[in-house]
Amino acid sequence: MATSVRARRVLLIEDGPGLVLTLTDRLTSEGYEVAAASDGPAGLERATRESWDVILLDVMLPEANGFDV
Repeated sequence: MATSVRARRVLLIEDGPGLVLTLTDRLTSEGYEVAAASDGPAGLERATRESWDVILLDVMLPEANGFDV
């Protein structure tokens, strides 16, 4: 019987589009499922609404910094 393997889920809270693209490409190629939020409030909402294996959080974010999140 085959066992299904769930993709590891990463939430990337980062406002730099280039960094989001680079990290998403790299993490996806390693088998991660990646979602991104571009500001503090959106990141906090996703972080608390869904289940994540890892959250990568930028400290310098618009609207609410990483320390506030």
